[in-house]
Amino acid sequence: MSDRVEKAVALFKSGYNCSQSVFAAYADIFGMDEKTALLVSAGLGGGVGRSREVCGTVSAAAMIAGLKYGAVDGGDSARKAECYAKVQEFIAEFKKVNPSIVCRELLGLDKDHKPVPKPEARTDEYYKKRPCVQIVEDSAKAVEKVLLKENEL
Repeated sequence: MSDRVEKAVALFKSGYNCSQSVFAAYADIFGMDEKTALLVSAGLGGGVGRSREVCGTVSAAAMIAGLKYGAVDGGDSARKAECYAKVQEFIAEFKKVNPSIVCRELLGLDKDHKPVPKPEARTDEYYKKRPCVQIVEDSAKAVEKVLLKENEL
């Protein structure tokens, strides 16, 4: 594992959500300090606000793609297309080892699951029943393979 993949996993294990863990592990490459990275990505954990929709690690990767490939001119359709293509490439890589990009599906929850905003305590039992540590690792590896070059790490 690269140092940044290890950092993403360590952030998650220290209590940060999935999105924060992946995003903060790479944000400094783009000149963003860790505190800002943690704040910007805070609402995306648990499948966006614990709604169990798009996995927070996927949202983090999309933000990283935006930082690297995003358009700053609303009319720049070529740059938008490049960014979207990179996000789709990331998703394809992520799905090589995960069946979905939807949080509830990754966690094995049914579609009628009622999300609650309060996060669960990070206990040994939590880590036994949730695949999130592995998903954070998988996402960080896909970020590095698809979105970043070795010399950027």
